[in-house]
Amino acid sequence: MRWMTVLTVIALTACDDGGGASGVDAMVVDAAIIDAQVQQPLRRARVTHDFGEVAMQPFEEITNCVAWTLDNDEPIYIERIDFDSTGGFHHSNWFVVPETLYEGPDGFFNCRERGFDELSSAVSGTVIFAQSTQAHFETQVLGEGVVIKIPPRHKVVAGTHLLNLSAAPIRTGLKMHFELIHPEDVQVVVAPFRLDYHDLQIPPLKASRFRMDCNLTTPFESQTGRPLDLKLYYVLPHFHELGNAFETRIFGGPRDGELLHEFEQFNAEPNGKAFDPPIDLTGATGLSMTCGYDNPRREPVGYGIGDQEMCVMLGFADSPILMDAAVREDTEMVADEFGVARFTGPCVVTPVPKNAAQTMPTAAEMAAPMYVPPSDPVPDDPTNTPECIDTPDDATYDGPVTVDALRTQIFRPGCTFSACHGSSEAGGLNLSGEDVAEVLRTHTPTGNTTLKLVEPGDPEQSWLYQRVATCNPVDADGAPVTHMPLNSPRLLAPEAVALLRDWIAAGAPD
Repeated sequence: MRWMTVLTVIALTACDDGGGASGVDAMVVDAAIIDAQVQQPLRRARVTHDFGEVAMQPFEEITNCVAWTLDNDEPIYIERIDFDSTGGFHHSNWFVVPETLYEGPDGFFNCRERGFDELSSAVSGTVIFAQSTQAHFETQVLGEGVVIKIPPRHKVVAGTHLLNLSAAPIRTGLKMHFELIHPEDVQVVVAPFRLDYHDLQIPPLKASRFRMDCNLTTPFESQTGRPLDLKLYYVLPHFHELGNAFETRIFGGPRDGELLHEFEQFNAEPNGKAFDPPIDLTGATGLSMTCGYDNPRREPVGYGIGDQEMCVMLGFADSPILMDAAVREDTEMVADEFGVARFTGPCVVTPVPKNAAQTMPTAAEMAAPMYVPPSDPVPDDPTNTPECIDTPDDATYDGPVTVDALRTQIFRPGCTFSACHGSSEAGGLNLSGEDVAEVLRTHTPTGNTTLKLVEPGDPEQSWLYQRVATCNPVDADGAPVTHMPLNSPRLLAPEAVALLRDWIAAGAPD
């Protein structure tokens, strides 16, 4: 594994078009050039870190941690975070902590050997980011001037969960991009909070809903001595393959039941939501959260990683304290109607004092030039957007061209685990059954296309092949549609696409 850090600095300078009109141009330049030649105040900077690659064996699951020492002598303020992986990262939770915590070299490490703990990390520093389940590329922007503060001499740490669902070995990489702003432009330094329905017992062969109503007012008042005046800027839910519904609402007060965020069907997309303007919870009791599941298995599913489930929501708020709310026991079924079992349990809220370093910028910081931590030189093409490349025509697959190979190397890791084409049947297409070959040959695409999903013997006339082999497929009217897998900025590995191509060319046999 390898890691490196690169920096892009964006300077805003006045420009003249020759007619006397002036505007703003963005230039990508080296910080030293700004200081020596441009002499314009630095307002933004982008820091990119490459954590290197991890090798994974077929169906391997890895739970580890990762660290990145920033070497920052002064505070820095993050307005935007971009997460970029090449796959296999099922979920990850990110923090900044003092350099002296979890001592050891940067890069991936065994969490237990260094005593990594998420709550201790949040209290010692702060939470900065959480990855949506299975998301390859994700951006977190809380709002203009709304930032996460990293105090001096801190490092980034994360607990990561990697999962290779394919029958082939993979190598996957990870990068993160921080966009920093000048302290003078900071409007709010946010604090994290969490809602966690931990006492999950999802019944077999049934749809279910788990709801928690959390009184945030009482612990807030006991900790701060004043009524709840939290302002909510961002929420991000987290569950796994069986999840098919999520919602969070205001609980109590004159706006009781007001819907803040909802979606249906876990689909490996980024599912965070920023609020602009922020949600003012003054007068409310707190927040409620509901997670829904559809369990087709013959055994109950509990809380955990792998093939188990979760129901968690990370939030960022303008708040003087941190709050950790959870249902940990005493869940009971309150209704079973219309085929849906409904459960609830007591929400216990733990208020935690915010780290003393989590303050607004000082007058000295705002008056001084913008500080950027040391890093390697700016690359020739500093970008945070992964490049998509069409599958080469000469891509080859070295192995048996069978339905089982399709199922283990393409459909399970890329299509059904995200629940897009599993039990939830996005577009009516379920690729998780034993009759997958027949489904592919007979299914009618729901999109605007005259092509069959699979035209036996002709990959180029197969809608499925067009969607996975090209970055910018088009429908019958020539309008662009998204490639698959959904939310992946890149296509499947060329050898996987070649497997699908060869199977269709062979007549799409059983």
